[in-house]
Formats: sequence, structure tokens, C-alpha cells
Amino acid sequence: MPPMPDPRWLILHLEAPLLAFGGVTIDHVGVTRDFPAASMLTGLLANAMGWRRTEGDKHQRLQDRLIFAARREWDGGTGILTDTQNAQLAKIDRGWTSWGEPEGRNGASYGAPHRRRRDYHPDACVVVALRFGLPDDPDLDLDRLAAFMDRPLRPLFIGRKSCLPSAPVRRMRDFVVAPTAYQALRQVPPLPDVSAGAALRAIWPTGEGPIEGAEVHRILDLPDLRNWRTGLHGGTRQIVEGVVVPQEVAA
Repeated sequence: MPPMPDPRWLILHLEAPLLAFGGVTIDHVGVTRDFPAASMLTGLLANAMGWRRTEGDKHQRLQDRLIFAARREWDGGTGILTDTQNAQLAKIDRGWTSWGEPEGRNGASYGAPHRRRRDYHPDACVVVALRFGLPDDPDLDLDRLAAFMDRPLRPLFIGRKSCLPSAPVRRMRDFVVAPTAYQALRQVPPLPDVSAGAALRAIWPTGEGPIEGAEVHRILDLPDLRNWRTGLHGGTRQIVEGVVVPQEVAA
């Protein structure tokens, strides 16, 4: 039986003045990780294809089949930017919610503002290599997705609605062919501002790259999955944190 050909990978560049990749949120503090969450990428791709948030089954199938690796090209060098948001809500005021029903204030006192904190990566760029795993799904075709990333049906934002891309998300018109997500990242040329020979921080799933050696920093269970039918946390997946040296600049 002939060997299976190496899969194709779609390459995305996530670059914006502000990026937010999500994390475990406690109370009013919205943190961000250094790399995109599987749930965040699912929402980004679904938004490009014009899916509605209420189409939970379609989102779930996308997330379940999504295989990706990501590497940080650069950041602004200033660390995390925290935005403090305050909104004064009177008794009759209502606010938008993600579950489709307006929400107001409860209780007898309306003197204090509604406060939130949101973390962002300022002036950062992250490269993503992705494909869909088995079983095949007619809604999840890589060529069709690439066309939607070129001409999305809705405006794209990277994590939060204030995080608008500063450049086309899909810059490489050709797909990368590689046996693993790690190897796909290695084939993506670095951006001009990246130093030659730089070892770039990256993540990839276990089974999609090395799990030991100089490239590997640690292996962890990452809680970045969403149950799209209930809107709640959906579990963890095992990923590798390490470094990638793009082949064009490898010694």
C-alpha cells in the first residue's frame, strides 16, 4: 500500500495593534495567553465563513477537527497591556450579552460602575499553520476556508472585537505541504523584521512535532477548548511549548 501523502497546511498571520488570545477568566478579569486558543481560532474561522454564533454543532465539528501550530514572530516588547473598562449603568440601562438576552443591574444600589479588566498583546504577530483532521466534513474544506479568509463574509477580529487585523490574515497564497504542524511552521519564511537564525517561541500538539530535545521546553494540558453547544469550558488538550527555527534562516 503506497504511503499517504503529506497533508496541506493553511498559513495565517495574526497581526494587529492589539491581540487577545483568551484564557481562564475569573470574575471581571479577562486574561490572554501568548498563543491562540483552539476555541478562539474556531470563532475566527467560523466568522470568516459567515456562521452564526447559534450554530453550535457546526462550531463544535470545526473545533474537534482543527489541528494547528502557532509561533510568535514578535511582540511590542512592552509586555501585557491591561485595559480597565468602566460603565455606569442606571436602573433602566441594559447591556449586550453573548447569550442573546440584554442584561441590566440587580439590587437596590446603582451608584457603582460596572468594571472589567481586559489584557492584550500590543503590536504583536503570530503565525498559524492549520488543517482539518478526519473524518471529512463538507463544511470544512481547506480550499474553501482559504477563499473565505481572503474575502471573509464578516469583519475579522483577533480574539476581541477591538482587535482588528492590521494586514491581510492570509499572506501566503500557496499551501504548505508537511508531515506535521511543527514542520509546516518551519517552512513558513520569517517576516523581514525577524533576526536571522532566531529561534521563535511556538506551540504544537503532541503527535505533530518533537516531544523531547532542544526544541522542547515543556508539555502541558492546555484548557483552551469550548463546548459550543452549552457555551461553557470544554476540556483540555495536550500541547508542546518550545521553539521553531524557520528553515530559510536555519544554520
